[in-house]
Order: sequence, then C-alpha cells, then structure tokens
Amino acid sequence: MAAFKTVSASGRSRMDYILLGAMIGLVIIGALCVMSAVNSFSLTNGVVRTHLVALVLGSAAFVAGWSFNYQIYDEQWKAVYGVILALLVGVLLFGSYQRGSRSWFVFPFFSMQPSEICRVCTILVAAAFLDRRGRRIRDASTLFGLGCLLVPVFGLIMMQPDFSSVVVTFPALLVLLYCTGVNVFYLGLIGLFAGVTGFFTITWTYIYLHPELADYWLVHAFYELAHNPWYMVGFSALITLAGYGAWWFFKQLRIFLPSFYFVLATLVVLAGLFGGIFVDHQMKHHQRKRIETFLAPKSDPKGAGYNVLQAQIAMGAGGVFGKGLFSGTQSRLGFVPERHTDFILAVVGEELGLWGTLSVLGLYLLILWRIIVVAYSSSDRYGYLVCAGIFGMFFTYMLVNFGMLIGIVPVAGIPLPFISYGGSNLVASLLALGVVQSVYARRIKA
Repeated sequence: MAAFKTVSASGRSRMDYILLGAMIGLVIIGALCVMSAVNSFSLTNGVVRTHLVALVLGSAAFVAGWSFNYQIYDEQWKAVYGVILALLVGVLLFGSYQRGSRSWFVFPFFSMQPSEICRVCTILVAAAFLDRRGRRIRDASTLFGLGCLLVPVFGLIMMQPDFSSVVVTFPALLVLLYCTGVNVFYLGLIGLFAGVTGFFTITWTYIYLHPELADYWLVHAFYELAHNPWYMVGFSALITLAGYGAWWFFKQLRIFLPSFYFVLATLVVLAGLFGGIFVDHQMKHHQRKRIETFLAPKSDPKGAGYNVLQAQIAMGAGGVFGKGLFSGTQSRLGFVPERHTDFILAVVGEELGLWGTLSVLGLYLLILWRIIVVAYSSSDRYGYLVCAGIFGMFFTYMLVNFGMLIGIVPVAGIPLPFISYGGSNLVASLLALGVVQSVYARRIKA
C-alpha cells in the first residue's frame, strides 16, 4: 500500500462536485418516486412529510460530515464506540416494538432507527482500530481485537432482531479488512464462518417451513442440531474429529501445513455452527419466508413470493421508456407491496423504464467510483480506510436491491439509499457521503 503523507487542511472548503451531483440526482429521483408510490404530493401525507423532513435533516448531516475534520473520529473512536453501544442498548430497553422487532425510538414528532447511524459509526470505529495496528495488521491478534469490538455490536443488533443491518455492515467490514492488508488466510476464515452460518440457517429454515421433510431420520437429526443440546455436543465432536482427520491426511501425503491452521479452521466451523443456532433462534417467521421466496419464488405466488413476482411484473410493464412519472399502474394501484420502501426500484422501472433504472444504477456506480478516487487521494491512512468501508456499504446496498428484483439475492428488507423511503437511512447515507467529502476536502494537494 502506498505511503500516505500528512498535509495541512488548507483545502477543507473544496468539494467533489461529481460526487455531489450524483448524490443530488439520486435524491431528486427518490423524492419523486416516493411521492408517486404513495400517490400524494401533500405534506399532510405522513410518508411525504417524513421523507422531506428526513431530507432536510440529512442535508444538515451531510454539511456537518463535510465541515468537521474526519480525523476527529480517529482521535475519539472510543467515544464513538460508546455512543454505538448506548444507542443499541437503549433501543432494546426503550424502543418501540414494531413488526416483530424492537428497532425504533419513537418520539412525538418523529422516529429513529439507531442501527442506521450505528452502521456508519461502526465503520469509523473499525477504521480507527485498524489504523492503529500498523505492522501488526497481519497478526491474528488484529482480527481477535476487532472481533471483540464488533461482537457486542452485532449481538445487540441481532437481539432486536435486525438482520438487514448485519447484512449491510458485515460486507462493508470485509472490504475494509481487505483494503487494510489483513492476511488473506484470515479473510478466508471469516468467509468460512459466514458460509457455515448461512448454510445452517438456510437449511434449518427450509426444514422448518417444510416439516414433512423431518420424516427422514437424517433430516430430523440435522434439524435437531439447533434444538437438542446432545445433538450439538455430538456434532461438535464430529467436527473436531474431522479437523484432526484432515490434518492427519495431509501429513500422510507429506504436505506439512502448520497444525495451527487446522485448529483455526475447526474452531471457525464450530463458531459457524453456533452462529447458525443463534440466528435460527432469533429469526422471525416472516424472515424465514423471505428465504423460502429466494429459494423458490414461484412456489407460493399468492403468499411469500407475491412481492417479488409483482415487482418483476411492474419492472417489465415499464418497458424501455416507462409509463411516465405518476402514471404507473402496478405500483400506484397497490399491486406491489412495500413499493415506497423495499421495492422502490419497481416504481422506478415501471414509471421511468429501463433507461430510468439504468440511470439510477449509473449514478450509484458514479458515487462508488468517486469514493474510490477520494480514498486514493486521502492524506492519511485513516481517511483511506473510512472511504473503503463506506464504499463497501454502498456497494452492498446496490447489490442487494438490484439483485432482489432479478432473483439472485433474497428479499432482505434493505432500503436503497437516497431512493427508498426511510428517514434514518437517508440521514445516515447523507452523513456517510459528508464524511467522504471531508476526506476529499483534506486530501493530498496536487
């Protein structure tokens, strides 16, 4: 990684106008599509009023993020971490219970989802921790220390439960780790953990939704892993024996790999097993149905698969040029559920057509490109890492939302920043880009 030079902040008033223009373009498209989705322009409509208020607050957050020197988060990262924990504990104690989760603070005139702000703050904290590791960045102790910081955060989020926040934050942190220069072997272990956890979660969910499969003894035994402690202990012993067997097999082939690798891999698989058990116990029925919809969207076209199928119909109905703003039928007549939140792209596709959808995608790609440019022009390592994490966050948002409509990603209840209705997400997203602008304003002078 190229060395960074420390420079003065004389260029702090400078702004990346390409990034700003792309952001404004998405915000305008988003506001129009939200109004069209709820069929209202009036401030008396709660959705319209909330979205516009969030836009004002988000604009203030963007200006604040740009104006403040981003390096203050590096210096005060422990205080930022304390704020994260306080918000997440607070919402569990005092938050409002809605749709099967306790994720919102509800006040007299507005509500707030703290996990949205905490996502950006977690990136700032993780970047500060990794920035301090220096030459020890490739040591296992680095991942262990970062894990000790992140486990309480993810644990509190899962207790709400808010799986969508984990879905967005985890890949962003992986991008951050990769850009830091963490040992690729350790990144592989993280991927193994995520894969094992996902495998158990998806498989148990499918069995749960299709109980007739439990008539087969092997399927029944597999399902009992998540519910019977004796099965858990027995399977853990089998995993341990398999790890030892793999080490012995490689040794017989005279492939001498450090036993430490096999021990770590075994522990990661065991951690994935218990991670899957934890997720399985926290998952709600509607979240399980989302996984089933992903695996077989046409198996229940009037139930779990209805949302995705109707969204795809709306996208197809728009054609190349669309039906025109405020002229969509699938969305405005209510055939597409959650059209102003999870499936806002269906509104874009039906009313603005293929060209409108590609325009939204192009603006997102433009934002991602500018974040990369800002990262490489950063005056210090911390700014580079912050931009890397924010890049990972927006890339995940884009991938999940566009992937949902073409069926390659499960419906995750994740908004599309700047486009979807969601005040907390809009404020947090504008704050994140404000921080990127702060890095740009204090970049290395050409």
